[in-house]
Amino acid sequence: MILHTLIDYDILRMIWWGLLGVLLISFALTDGFDMGVGALLPFVAKTDVERRVAINTVGPVWEGNQVWFILGGGAIFAAWPPLYAVSFSGFYLAMFVILAAFIVRPVAFKYRSKRDDARWRASWDWALFASGAIPALLFGIAVGNVIQGVPFHFTDDLHSIYEGAFYTKFIGLLDPFSLLAGVVSLSMLVMHGGAWLTLKAEGSVRDRARRFGSIAALVAVAAYALAGVWMAVGIEGYRIAGDYVTTGPSNPLHFEVEKTASWLNAYSVRPWITIAPAMGILGALLTFLGLRAGREISTLLFSKMAILGVISSVGLTMFPFIMPSSSDPRSSLTVWNSSSSHLTLFVMLVATVIFLPMILVYTAWVYKVLWGKVTEADVTDNSHSVY
Repeated sequence: MILHTLIDYDILRMIWWGLLGVLLISFALTDGFDMGVGALLPFVAKTDVERRVAINTVGPVWEGNQVWFILGGGAIFAAWPPLYAVSFSGFYLAMFVILAAFIVRPVAFKYRSKRDDARWRASWDWALFASGAIPALLFGIAVGNVIQGVPFHFTDDLHSIYEGAFYTKFIGLLDPFSLLAGVVSLSMLVMHGGAWLTLKAEGSVRDRARRFGSIAALVAVAAYALAGVWMAVGIEGYRIAGDYVTTGPSNPLHFEVEKTASWLNAYSVRPWITIAPAMGILGALLTFLGLRAGREISTLLFSKMAILGVISSVGLTMFPFIMPSSSDPRSSLTVWNSSSSHLTLFVMLVATVIFLPMILVYTAWVYKVLWGKVTEADVTDNSHSVY
């Protein structure tokens, strides 16, 4: 017996849909507060020492946190090749901006404190702000576009074509609903950064982080609720028409897809998924209350719950769609028609079962070793060895 046949093809597809969600959520839970701290930097830290305190709360862990971004991109490439082809070509300029921001961030970390010059350090501080705020905004904008459908189609030989000139591919992403989704993402990660600084910093930095983080939490709740109402009344959904095979070859053109009145019809079919948006709203509200009350660990956990709920709600609402096509619904990518082969998914699952626990154990160990607050005394006494 060939080993990969021990797990049915449709089950493997479901597993990898879930694992992709795990990787993307893990990235938001960890690197999310890195981006949030960067976006908060000009507002929570007024002196050079305060800015160094904020930076050093994430300094030891940001590189490890970014591993989840790499793993997520690798999973898309290996498990969902059509999704990789369409998204990385259609969102090329947006991805370029995100990657540029992620390249600038480590340079800013490393070089900011190399010179004792106010203008030099201020320039790198704004670079850290941009490298936190811009990706956080663009990730949400990308999700907003996916929810509405992306203008691509496949030819008969499965060559993907994304409509529009290269520069309009970026400008076209900035429609009102997608900008609202960007506000949800940005405010959610700023809230997360505020919760992290509340846990890791002291004094004025902590107090300002609590204030701005609580404002961001309320913005996140309001924007998320507004996006839900907008989806209910103004955004069409998609569904697979007629019978379909979940274990067949990956060919989007074998499926018939049609538009529906709303994505939220999924909640009448699968009412249990209501738990995801409920977690998102409840988690953000509890984070707001925790920040106002000055609680630390529970506030960070509630912030993580909010992120888990918000991101999960998108995947669960759209299931089984991964990237619908607005210009040719028949080309829409779903869990059942856009995966790698049965054998490939099995081999990747074996590798994941072996290596993912190692990453989790190492990450947990790093956080344990680096646990504790960053104080102004830590920065001034170790000025040449910290960021």
